[in-house]
Amino acid sequence: MWPDAQDRPVEDPTVQPVPPSVVARVDAADSTLSNPKTAVIALGSNLGNRLETLQGAIDALEDTPGVRVRSVSPVYETEPWGVEPGSQPSYFNAVLLVRTTLPPDSLLERGHAIEEAFLRVRAERWGARTIDVDIVAYQGVVSDDPVLTLPHPRAHERAFVLVPWYDVDPAAELPGRGPVAALLDGLRTARDSGEVRRRDDVELRLPE
Repeated sequence: MWPDAQDRPVEDPTVQPVPPSVVARVDAADSTLSNPKTAVIALGSNLGNRLETLQGAIDALEDTPGVRVRSVSPVYETEPWGVEPGSQPSYFNAVLLVRTTLPPDSLLERGHAIEEAFLRVRAERWGARTIDVDIVAYQGVVSDDPVLTLPHPRAHERAFVLVPWYDVDPAAELPGRGPVAALLDGLRTARDSGEVRRRDDVELRLPE
């Protein structure tokens, strides 16, 4: 891993208890869903020890009742979205495929709990953050709920989501937008310019 002055240890969220409300919803989901669903989750970090933070989030998701992490993408380094160039550190980004009996709102709640464990601060839009846990898609569900819009309303224009998603599922489709492979063709400039850089010198592990 490249030396990074921003990198420093953070609290490991895997020791954080699962909120009682999440446990209750997992129990309800287990009794009403006959089969687990597939969800796509995007992770990003540009503060602290970025690699350690992403791995901690993966492990915390795996430790969540009703969630199993099935695939973990390579790590990509990207420039921050929506801010002045050079005003923030670069991001480490990755995409996960999970199987879950959690309904979307409970999965979102668990994602927020992981963000809080890593001291995520929501002081400003597009602000730097220790961790970002976003549900990109959930078993083809389409919803305009303002709390959790599915699929993620800006996923189709974000190379840092589409590139690692394609790595873990080349046949993936973004509901309402089409195949991820086709969407990537429209973002080829971003990929070729180096805005999304694969970091083969670092690696995230799939929980055992």
